[in-house]
Amino acid sequence: MSRRWVAIGALSAAVAVAAGAFGAHALKARLGPDALAVWETAARYQMYHALALVALGPIAQAWRAPALHAAGWLFVAGTVLFSGSLYLLVLTGVRGLGAVTPVGGVALIGGWLCIAWGVARGR
Repeated sequence: MSRRWVAIGALSAAVAVAAGAFGAHALKARLGPDALAVWETAARYQMYHALALVALGPIAQAWRAPALHAAGWLFVAGTVLFSGSLYLLVLTGVRGLGAVTPVGGVALIGGWLCIAWGVARGR
């Protein structure tokens, strides 16, 4: 499972780079500064958590705590919900998608807390 986190993180990082480039080039002429800032926030948080997943692989291998794998799943879910809802909000203009974003944020925070717990309590 540890290798899986590295692979998922690397794929997510690639998507984050592509999303950032798409926002900077394809969307720049079509969106206002506020929408571009939202897009950039989504790409930035996706990259942060992609890198966290890459780092989680060796951490989970060293500490072997179930909470560390929970952290990985929370990062995946949080990225989809947080960044994904922001990407869709910008592309569609559906403001209701903003209600999903905090749920993703809570999942991301939960992932970090699971890492802290897993490392503190792991073998």
